[in-house]
Amino acid sequence: MLVYHGTTLEIRNPQIIANEMGRDFGFAFYTTDIKEQAERWAIRRAKVQARFSRKEEQAVVNVYEWSESHILKEKIFRDASIDWLDMVVRCRSDLRYHHDYDIVTGKIANDNVGETVSYVVQGIMRKEDAVERLKFEKINNQIAFCTEAALTELTFVKSYIVEV
Repeated sequence: MLVYHGTTLEIRNPQIIANEMGRDFGFAFYTTDIKEQAERWAIRRAKVQARFSRKEEQAVVNVYEWSESHILKEKIFRDASIDWLDMVVRCRSDLRYHHDYDIVTGKIANDNVGETVSYVVQGIMRKEDAVERLKFEKINNQIAFCTEAALTELTFVKSYIVEV
């Protein structure tokens, strides 16, 4: 299966870099099986980095073949559910939290979804109400490779530049 990672660099050897708060499934190398989503993410990253670096940045999509050996421990969230929300809230609010999965596949908490998740984190909204609200959102997909063992299932295929 092909998976995509949008950024500003060619990444032949993916790594897990534990430096950003707010990751849905914890520290991991994030990909998607939706090419257009990766392209949008690459463009967004290029624009954000260009603001800080004050120079033009390229939007790059890296393409990987995922071998899907099914030997590793994988968690699949098919939709926004209480279990999915529990993991997202836990991972976004506690940097020390670490689940036991090598790979987690599920919906991405984009800006609209992220707002709902933040209401749950702050105790403003009940989880049940949040999941009900999220049923009306178009939520994209992400695949998080959370361990070094998981990263070995990815083989770099190519990268390409997207027009910003």
